Amino acid sequence: MIKADERQLLHKYLLLELAVKSLQVDYKKTEQFKMKIVFLPIMDTLLKELRQEYFNLKRQLTQLRIKVVGWQPVDEYFSDVQVATVGNDVILRYANQALKSQVEKLIITHIDLKMKL
Repeated sequence: MIKADERQLLHKYLLLELAVKSLQVDYKKTEQFKMKIVFLPIMDTLLKELRQEYFNLKRQLTQLRIKVVGWQPVDEYFSDVQVATVGNDVILRYANQALKSQVEKLIITHIDLKMKL
């Protein structure tokens, strides 16, 4: 069983995983921009920060003995995430569009924080 605070960590971990994967795909496209000299350093910094946060959360979850086993698409609207815990495995269902919106918000928040510095 996953406690509420552990579930929040897990959710943030999942969002970070998706954000990093999305940015890695977009990075390849950004390399084709005419203004890539402007955008690539921003992408590099953003990816570095998100990866660091991702690995920190992964370490925390490992200490709590929680591991994401895999993602399984249910249909075009939902995906299941299989999570291994000490007691048993848990399957969490997520709405794809909600995940996409939350990942976008996470990335925008990171960019906004950088711009304020």
